[in-house]
Amino acid sequence: MSLAQDTPARPARRREEPDHQASLIVQGADATGIVAALTALLSRHGANIVSLDQYSDNPQGGAFFQRTVFTLPGLQASLPALRADLDEHLVKEFGLRYTLRDLSVPKRVAIFASKSDHCLLDLLWRHRQGQLPVSIPMVVSNHPDVAEEVRSFGIPFFHVPSMGPDKSAAEAEHLRLLRDNVDFVVLARYMQVLSGDLIEKAGVPIINIHHSFLPAFIGAGPYAKAKERGVKLVGATAHYVTEDLDEGPIIEQDVVRVTHAHTAADLTRRGADVERAVLSRAVLWHAEDRVIRDGNHTIVFA
Repeated sequence: MSLAQDTPARPARRREEPDHQASLIVQGADATGIVAALTALLSRHGANIVSLDQYSDNPQGGAFFQRTVFTLPGLQASLPALRADLDEHLVKEFGLRYTLRDLSVPKRVAIFASKSDHCLLDLLWRHRQGQLPVSIPMVVSNHPDVAEEVRSFGIPFFHVPSMGPDKSAAEAEHLRLLRDNVDFVVLARYMQVLSGDLIEKAGVPIINIHHSFLPAFIGAGPYAKAKERGVKLVGATAHYVTEDLDEGPIIEQDVVRVTHAHTAADLTRRGADVERAVLSRAVLWHAEDRVIRDGNHTIVFA
């Protein structure tokens, strides 16, 4: 197994955020009084709500989803008592599930890429500019082509070849790299299919990006096939990875119009632009706890 590691990543410039800001994600069966109970609970702890987004798919016994961002001085010291109160009043009384996270601690993301670098470099540039509130402990690729460009961002690069039908050795190395080091994974045009075993053992959300021609144009050269059929829209889809290939919960999609005058190369270029934008939004929203998964569905408080 080939392995190349670079120097630790330089800290990215980040947007100004209070170091005592937290997100609280709540979901479960809808019921009267949830919002009142939650806001009263936060008030008892001295928290100030900065934003609150909620959604119910049916007020008569449907599912309830809420994202709350609040500030609380001395947040770290207050978290144990806050969690105990949430367990008592949200979990026991309403049967809800929740996640509570200190937003001053960025999520750790591993980026997987192949030879195509447009999505990878866009994420690294946005991270360096402070536009993505994440840390990037590694970039993993089945090709060495992007190594030098990744090095220029000060991000550790790992080359893990993955050739032939047997991917077990490569996936074992992937799991070794990921274990306890990341909070989610992004496939930035990583041209390998992940096995169900890897997805399960990784134990973290995995986000993928692909063109939106599926299932019409499967395989190599989708933009050339799209040109032959005279498509009028070029788009991209970012979704969570499941064992069902390209059928996981969708986070974000977008399209741009094209005409008969656009060549296959034009379609490819415009498609790459859309892929970059869609993937960066999906990564940002996941990093900021704006995406709630509900089966094969997502609620996105963008």
